[in-house]
Amino acid sequence: MTDTPHITCPACQATNRVPAAKLAASPTCGKCKASLFPDAPFELDEARLNKHLRNDEVPLLVDFWAPWCGPCKMMGPMFAEASRQMSPKVRFAKLDTEQHQSVGSRFQIRGIPLIILFNKGKEVARHAGAINADQIVSWVRQQLKG
Repeated sequence: MTDTPHITCPACQATNRVPAAKLAASPTCGKCKASLFPDAPFELDEARLNKHLRNDEVPLLVDFWAPWCGPCKMMGPMFAEASRQMSPKVRFAKLDTEQHQSVGSRFQIRGIPLIILFNKGKEVARHAGAINADQIVSWVRQQLKG
């Protein structure tokens, strides 16, 4: 990560630069004043995902899910808890594959829930199946070590 990483606002999609030393100080968007690290995972659509992947220099973990998926619903609160534990080192987002089916094709998603970890726009790793908050945190830390 650079000394002043780019971070896309989850609310207005403006690109912000935040000194790395201030990431833990709850930075807000320079344009709309929304939190750059919200308390819960933020929703993405394909265009927003593309912007985050293009611009962000903070790792992004995306939960690909659908509202009809029982395991996805069970994992939702666990994903939110992991988000609270890992912020601001990693940002957490959710993408509804039912509403954004082209993303499922693009990333060759064969089953959900599926989490994909991105770093500087590149896929680092993926994990299929529901896991709890501690497992999510441990898995992310393991993937970012290398």
